[in-house]
Amino acid sequence: MGRLTNKEILFIGFMLFSMLFGAGNLIFPAYLGHVAGENVWLAVAGFIFSDAGLALLGFIAIAKAGTFEALVNRVHPAFAFLFPMVIYIAIGPGLAIPRAGSLSYEMGAKPFLPESIASSPIGLLVYTVVFFCLVFWFVKSPSKLIDRFGRILTPSLLLLIIIMLIKGLFTDLPDFKEASFSYKDHPISQGFLDGYQTMDALCPLLYGIMFANIFKSKNITKQSLQVNYLVRFGLVSGLLLAFCYVIIAYLGASASLPEKVDNGAIVLSTVLVQLFGEGGTIVLGIIFTLACLSVSIGLITSCAQYFSSVFPKLSYIRWAIILCLASGFAANMGLSQILKVSVPVLGFLYPIAITLIILGLVHNVLPYRGRPVYVMTIAMVGLFSILDIFNSTFFHGSYSKLLALVPLQTQGFGWVIPGLIGSAIGSILQTVQRKEVMAEKNAA
Repeated sequence: MGRLTNKEILFIGFMLFSMLFGAGNLIFPAYLGHVAGENVWLAVAGFIFSDAGLALLGFIAIAKAGTFEALVNRVHPAFAFLFPMVIYIAIGPGLAIPRAGSLSYEMGAKPFLPESIASSPIGLLVYTVVFFCLVFWFVKSPSKLIDRFGRILTPSLLLLIIIMLIKGLFTDLPDFKEASFSYKDHPISQGFLDGYQTMDALCPLLYGIMFANIFKSKNITKQSLQVNYLVRFGLVSGLLLAFCYVIIAYLGASASLPEKVDNGAIVLSTVLVQLFGEGGTIVLGIIFTLACLSVSIGLITSCAQYFSSVFPKLSYIRWAIILCLASGFAANMGLSQILKVSVPVLGFLYPIAITLIILGLVHNVLPYRGRPVYVMTIAMVGLFSILDIFNSTFFHGSYSKLLALVPLQTQGFGWVIPGLIGSAIGSILQTVQRKEVMAEKNAA
């Protein structure tokens, strides 16, 4: 049975960090810091748990189940096909990858282009062609990703963020402002909800297939050893993510803006100009480009491996090409359209994913762990999430007062109680099923 060296564990942890740390991981902590102000540390703590913490728990849940397929099959075969498919499409070419390509252009290239090109769709088109060609160059050799991430992308990204921290510590930045919006009364829970936007808690469900392939290539078959390695990978990447979030949120809280803005990219660009003058735009452009490149490489690699396993008529390379083309096309729809779609999609997927992770973690200690418990719990959480999304998206909050009667809804966790009710119903159904089976056996 094979084992990993400490160097390999460190490099894989670096790779995981780079695959998780994308554009959203830059702009959302910056915005959080700016709006949370004096409550920034409480808010960023909630953000870190929602992001890095849930990602780590997701990897552990999958490892305990054996594979992601084994975990989702506990619900139902139809769910085991549809839910991963929705996640791979939404978090892959449908949302996260196009967002990375578009944001990389907005922050890494557009500020340096002539006005005639920057205001034209041609600039974005040419940039995305180059960007996704570079992504494909990395993706076409997945066996080399660990080395490329560990030696090139991750150290470069971390070095730039450390430079930001050092410059911030030796610069006289403004004091933190008073917290506003939900950050004033519920900084931790609002920070937790902000962590949804990075999509990192969903990534274990995507990247699990990559780690399964790594374990297979290294002949690591013992489940307890796989769990141990996944925890160590997660700790390396989680600590790096937390380190970066603390820095970015601190700088966001220190940004000197005449009024509050609704865009973390503006906050980050403002504070970097404060730190580095006009050179801050260049620093920000490099950071965004590296982060967006890293997360796009990781997502396309994982998605191509998944789709080539589900639809094997097309090879991994062909799926990688299709995904690069689809992501590039979606990226040209514009950043605002992509971000507009992300909120309702993530509002539906996240509660289900978190519930699935929790069930996977506590599976061995559940008194009833059969399919009825999984089906009813997931169904109740999904149903409430749909109602919540319809209320906010299509009915413009008309039923918010009614939904607020559900405990924890005002903090953004109204799906928890329906999930517990579903679990109780599932336990009752499973008890009834067991009694019927026992009765049939006794009658026979």
